[in-house]
Amino acid sequence: MLRRLLMAAGFVAAGTLAAPAEDLNGKSWDQIVAQAKAEGQVTWYVWYLVDDLRRFVAPFEAETGIRITIPEGTQSANIQKLLAERERTRGDIDVISASNGSYDSMDGAGLLMPLAFLPKDDGRIWMRNAGDPGGHFLAFWGNQTGIAYDPAHVDPAGLPQTPEEFAAFWAANPGRFGFNYENGGAGPAFYEATIREVTGLDFASGEVTDDRVAALDKGFAFFLDNHENFVITSSNADSIIRLSDGELWMVAAWEDHLSGLQTRGEVRKDIRFYVPSMGMDGGSNGVGIARNAAHPAAAAVFIAWLTSPEVQARFNAEFGTAPMNTAADDSNALVPREQRAYQTTRVPRPFRDRIEEGFVDKVILEM
Repeated sequence: MLRRLLMAAGFVAAGTLAAPAEDLNGKSWDQIVAQAKAEGQVTWYVWYLVDDLRRFVAPFEAETGIRITIPEGTQSANIQKLLAERERTRGDIDVISASNGSYDSMDGAGLLMPLAFLPKDDGRIWMRNAGDPGGHFLAFWGNQTGIAYDPAHVDPAGLPQTPEEFAAFWAANPGRFGFNYENGGAGPAFYEATIREVTGLDFASGEVTDDRVAALDKGFAFFLDNHENFVITSSNADSIIRLSDGELWMVAAWEDHLSGLQTRGEVRKDIRFYVPSMGMDGGSNGVGIARNAAHPAAAAVFIAWLTSPEVQARFNAEFGTAPMNTAADDSNALVPREQRAYQTTRVPRPFRDRIEEGFVDKVILEM
């Protein structure tokens, strides 16, 4: 794939380094690749698994000669840095990553370059649910919440799919199902999906009204009525570890989190994962190029590589992510392709905040 991206330009060095990012729009891909070789480096601000991602990009560096630097930092700090540097002619950030929710709070059009100059690839996926109609942010890391389970204790043919079926499982197996309500989004994704089904509310809307808030009580009551039969864990990681240790039989989890732990040998490899038909949240993390990137062409070549079918298949195999290119092989995914249809989106704010506050006040504090 890299050969296809680079061979047309013949690895010819551009005459100058680091043309302004906006100038890429008037260049052919051959010219962009040539300039990328001259620039020779990319600084990628991504906030998680930085050691693993430094290893992951090594083949790109070896084949192109373009060095990828990944600084340490949090997502919020990276975004604040992007905002703080927006008036600089050249910023420190070439490529920045963010989640769906964080991108919602960014001024993508003001901070990032439109990516129309990338080579055509109809399989790429623009950032899901992130309000990016201008094509500034491409998905590169797909994630999905669902239920991890121990097949030694749970029959794959009878997995609960609805709130009523989960309640029946809890009653038949008290103390064997766990989920968190803080320190990670898997547990909130589960209880929000359940409340959505129990109440019938439209969770595609973030509108807050007295009637919508009052209607949530039916969902909170569902959990409070069943609280003696499920376990509240302290975090996403705590849920998975207790499942792997055999204490719990089913937990709310992230697909990529579980897969990564299994790949590193930190939890049992026989643990399985599914998305219930009632639906649970899924989304993606994306990449974009800062408008004042010091190495815009190299950043463009890197993003073209990162979102290609071959590299997306590698992400799936090594990290368990859902491929963010429709042409990528996803045979190593924990979730079969047909279950992707059950993916839902996070409840928009401010209504999501009211759900989370109500769950703490009317379920957790009352248990």
